[in-house]
Formats: sequence, structure tokens, C-alpha cells
Amino acid sequence: MDIRKKITFTYVALSTFSTLLLCIIVFVLFRENNRYYFLKRLDDRAQIVASIHFQNDPEKIKYYRNLKKNGLEELIEEEEYVLQIHSANTFDYNTNLNLPNKFYTNVLKTGRDYFEINNKYYLGQIFEERNQKYMVIVAARDRKGATTTVYIVKIMLFGGIAFVFLAFFLGRFLAKRVINPVARITKEVNRISASNLHNRLPEVKNSDEISDLTETFNDMLDRLETSFEIQANFINNASHELKTPITTIIAEAEIMLMKERAVEEYIGSLENIYSQASRLGNLTESLLKLTQTGYDGEKQVLDIARIDELLMDVKSNLDKIYPDNRVSVKLNVIPQDCSLLLIPCNRPLLELAINNIITNGVKYSDNNEVFVTLSANNEMIKIAINDIGIGIPPEDIPHLYEPFFRGKIAAKYNGYGLGLPLASKIIRMHGGEIQVQSEQDKGTIVTLIFRKDIIKKGDIKKSNVRS
Repeated sequence: MDIRKKITFTYVALSTFSTLLLCIIVFVLFRENNRYYFLKRLDDRAQIVASIHFQNDPEKIKYYRNLKKNGLEELIEEEEYVLQIHSANTFDYNTNLNLPNKFYTNVLKTGRDYFEINNKYYLGQIFEERNQKYMVIVAARDRKGATTTVYIVKIMLFGGIAFVFLAFFLGRFLAKRVINPVARITKEVNRISASNLHNRLPEVKNSDEISDLTETFNDMLDRLETSFEIQANFINNASHELKTPITTIIAEAEIMLMKERAVEEYIGSLENIYSQASRLGNLTESLLKLTQTGYDGEKQVLDIARIDELLMDVKSNLDKIYPDNRVSVKLNVIPQDCSLLLIPCNRPLLELAINNIITNGVKYSDNNEVFVTLSANNEMIKIAINDIGIGIPPEDIPHLYEPFFRGKIAAKYNGYGLGLPLASKIIRMHGGEIQVQSEQDKGTIVTLIFRKDIIKKGDIKKSNVRS
């Protein structure tokens, strides 16, 4: 069942239920109102019957009888009884009255009561005259009340059936009005594919859920278009970067195989082939590590590492690659509580990310000083890498995390444009964030922040913390 039908039938069901409930309430109130006013008429009759019974003057008796006959509305099947009360529990009994004992008991106890049987009402009241009590009982059939009750029931029945049909058409109209904007959005989205991701849904200027849905779809299309562009750019750049060393190796080998050459030429050619093969190997390894972090930047973490020890390991590995580097790791602001330095992580990947960022600082500052500062508290762990190198132009900062992107200034340095994108994905994988502040020709500050309420919790039992 589609949503239109669900909305229609739900609307009909709710309308039917509410109408039925309203009809029941109206019927009960209408019936109680009829009973109240009919008993009031019986009460007036009882007052006049008592007055006629107590009068000794024939003229007054005639007056009350005329009032009863001409001044009051006629009752159907009217009966009148006056029963003398002898004591609290005894009174004259009339065999024409077939009423339950409870009725008489209630009249004697409360002074007034009524009884209904087959739409005929019996009203009993106590009157006292010259220290003598009498029970006056007036009976009549409320035929008018029954007729009006049947009439109102018919009105509610046929009116209710008509309203159900009306609710069905109103429900369809409501469903159409509600679903049409969603159907329009679905139709527009189905028209959009990878070849026309630049298309957008028409904006709805109403500040309602449909407007929010349209805006959400457009935002999603913006992200998809950006992702497709980045992916296409990544594939083109990767193909180019991989093709260049492969082409060089093949060309070098073909030239050497064309004829015999001197040993020096073979050595030079092999050195060139080795250089290009090394470049190809490094590029392939970087691409594999970039893939290892996952498309969405998520990967299970199993280690619990001390961040200060991890930094020192990164510095030790850097010293082997760049023996003359001028990287200074400052640990003078770390807390005394060692537990504040613990971070759940995939240790090799996190080392790789921090190493890439520090290496960039060394490379793009022409081996000038690079300062690495670690700080930690109950809320976060923060690592700041500060260099005084070439800096980053403002127009290049939005593209820093795109694979293979290299700014104009950075193009003269060796690299593939994979280090920072890889580091960014690894940092995000560990629940951290990376912030870059840079000014051209003055240097760059890269800040890594791991907030304690965001970073993933590791399993202490599986920790590989070094003591």
C-alpha cells in the first residue's frame, strides 16, 4: 500500500472514530436532556394532583383541573395515584401499580424518585397536608421523546455515512497535497545521474519540512558532485603519476636492448631504472596506505598508546631518514597523570600520519627548525607542529586534503601530494581533527586535536602501551 492510500485510510479511520464518538456523546446528552424536561413536566403534574387532592373548596378544585387540562401540555397514557402513608415503611398500596419495591423505598427515603419501563416514566413525590403524608405518583409515556430520539439517531446515522464518504475524498485530497511535493522531489532526483550532477532541485521558499528536504537533497548533491570531481581528479593524477615512471623504465630498457653498449652506459641506465622503480614503489605504497584508511575514514583501533612515546618514536625514525633534521619535540607541558596521555589508536597508522606532517614541515622549510609541542588535559590531547618554511597561499588551503594536489610554490619540492590527505584521513579515523594555519613565506602551524569525548575507546586488555 502506497503512502497516499495510507494517509487516505488513516484520515478516514480517524474521522470515522471521532464522528462516532461525537455522535455517542450527542445521543447521550440529547437523551438525558429529554428525560430531564419530561420529568420536570411530571413534577408539575404531581404538584397539581396534590393540590387537587388537598383542596376542600370545589371552586379551587375546578380551577386546578382546568389548569391541568388547558394550561399544561397533554401527556400520553397519563396515570395519577395518591397513596396515604401510615408510617416510615407502610402506605396504601394500589394494585394497578406494578412497580419494584426499591422505587417505593427510595421515595419514602428521599422524598422523590422516578422509574422507567418501556419508555414510560413513573414519578413519585412525598407531600404533607395537616400532618399527614401522601405519596403522589404520576405516570406517562414519553412518546415525543422517543420519536425525537429515533429522529436524531437517523440524522446521525445518515449524516455519519455521508461524512465518511466526504472524509474519503478529503483524505485523498489531503494525501495528494502532502505527497505531491515529495513525488516531485523523487521525480527530479531520478533524473539526476553521474552525468548531470550539476542539476539541483527547485528551491521551495516555504520554511517547512519539504523545504528542508529539498535543501538536504541539494546539499547532498553538492557533496556528491565534489566527491565525483575529487575522484576523477584523483584517478587522472594517479594515472599520470604511475604512467610516468613506468614509461621511463620501459623506454630506458628498450634503448639498452637495441644494441650492445659500454658498461658505464648500462650502469647509468640501471641507475635511472632503479630511481624510477623506487619512485613507483613509493607512490604505490602511499596509495596502498591511503586505501588502508578506508573510503569513509574509519578503521577499527586496537592499541592503547602513550602519545608522548609515540612522538618520540616518530622523532627517532625521522633521525634515521634525515640525520641532520632540526625537529624539536617539547614535552615540558605534559601532565603528571600518565593516563591523560593514553589514546586508543592503530599505532602504525597514527605514527605514519604524524610522521607525514612533521616531514612536510622539514621539507617545506628547507630543513629549518620545526617545533613539536604536546599538551594534554582532561578534555583533549593536542599536538602542534610549527615550522618557519614557505607557508601556504590562501587559495591553496581549501585543496590541501585532495590527493595529488600540489600548490604552485610546493611544486618545486619532491612529492606526490598524498602525505597530508593520508594524514587527514588517519586523524579523522581516530576521532581527531586537524587544523592548518599558514602565512606565505612565514611558516605553517598544523594542530592535531583529539577530544576525549569523541575519540574511540580502546580495549585496555588488548593494549600495547609501552612502559
